Amino acid sequence: MRRRPGIGGLQTAAAARDQYRLLGENVAKIRTDLMKEQLDTFRSQLEEFARKHKNDIRKNPAFRSQFHEMCAKVGVDPLASNKGFWAELLGIGDFYYELGVQIVDICLSTRPLNGGLINLQELCSLLRQRRKSDRGAVSEDDCLRAISKLKVLGSGFEVISVGKKKLVRSVPTELNKDHNEILELAQAQGFVTVDEVERRLSWTSGRAIDALDTLLDEGLAMIDDGHRDGRRRYWFPCISPNSSSIGADS
Repeated sequence: MRRRPGIGGLQTAAAARDQYRLLGENVAKIRTDLMKEQLDTFRSQLEEFARKHKNDIRKNPAFRSQFHEMCAKVGVDPLASNKGFWAELLGIGDFYYELGVQIVDICLSTRPLNGGLINLQELCSLLRQRRKSDRGAVSEDDCLRAISKLKVLGSGFEVISVGKKKLVRSVPTELNKDHNEILELAQAQGFVTVDEVERRLSWTSGRAIDALDTLLDEGLAMIDDGHRDGRRRYWFPCISPNSSSIGADS
């Protein structure tokens, strides 16, 4: 018959478990303290780097993008507030606020032509034209960061991917999979026809017409019936090679 452990044995086992638990807690605390110390060191070095290279961060888009990546790795967001160390040192909060205001203005002014959906590259080009004194100082990365800050305001601005292109949406239109596939198909020429959608996407005529009519109703497409073949073209200014230029000189 197997002998059960006595009270002394149970107490010894319980004490051993407590010791292992305390040891584990101490090791975890040491690791946490070490990580905090390393992060504090990284942040300090980052601040020193920012002081040394603040002119490059302000004026060079590529350098600024790399700086943001460095900040993200140590949990620092220079755009979190317009007050404090980063705002006073770099002033980049004001830079992105100004970009955000200009992005909203351009999206509103081009909305009658593109229905509230504009190619990111075109948006950046219009921004550079508007900021004529410093055209090369705005990158796509800058635009994306400014737009991400606009989302906090509940303004409906967001960036969506259609194929290889990034589009900025400034209206609360919900695009489903069918709409995205049509926009991706239209990237080659800037337009599609019902026949082309049916053939290339293997859709029924009803499905193609329904999706195109929705895009038309939302103001994202324009009709062109002036062709000898009699086929209606659905043009999409947001991805057309000859996109709108309105708002550039406003």
